[in-house]
Amino acid sequence: MLDDDPRTRLALALDVDDLVVALRLARRLRPWFGVAKVGLELFGAAGPEAVSALLDEGYQVFLDLKLHDIPTTVSRAARVLGGLGAAYATVHTQGGEAMMKVAVSGMAEGASAAGASAPCVLGVTVLTSDVDAPADALASRSRLAAAAGCGGLVCAASDLAVTSRAAPGLLTVVPGIRPSGVSTDEQARAATPGAAIAAGADILVIGRAVTGAEDPEAMAAAVASEVASSMAKRRG
Repeated sequence: MLDDDPRTRLALALDVDDLVVALRLARRLRPWFGVAKVGLELFGAAGPEAVSALLDEGYQVFLDLKLHDIPTTVSRAARVLGGLGAAYATVHTQGGEAMMKVAVSGMAEGASAAGASAPCVLGVTVLTSDVDAPADALASRSRLAAAAGCGGLVCAASDLAVTSRAAPGLLTVVPGIRPSGVSTDEQARAATPGAAIAAGADILVIGRAVTGAEDPEAMAAAVASEVASSMAKRRG
């Protein structure tokens, strides 16, 4: 799923309640983003159509619904969601290993039935809006996600040292990305794009810092350039 193209490392958070607005943003910013995040707001407004429409625009879709319920409910929901064609989908690690296991298997079953590739299931550790992320909680939740068969984790950049030691080899997706000089909003544990890549992040999730900028294209180009530079330094 990932290569040296910075676009595969950048997920555009389309946190809006109107699919027309979301698609307008997606088309404007496609030169710099290869992944589009559909969260609760957009999915609540447009449902599965949001996923299919963004796939038609050439994006990989990151379906960020953070499944967290009893295993039976999660399993059934995962089968439905797995067939939508998303590349990534989230579950919350607080739900435990059994819940995450059925999410992974349900997503795979749903994808197979639809003739699609199974999404990479990402375990959400501690929300980036939380001020504290205790190392013991991060480590235990990361190990549970790995044991359950998740392909990756969602965590803050500042958590990567802990999660990478606890669950090496998992894909790391980092929200709370804010370029220098941009408000952190409610993100208590934010990081710049360059700092997150340097810390080991694989994919960065960026929303209002770009979509709410005075010149979204210029901001997106600056972020992509910073990511490309940091990736080159990390490889070198």
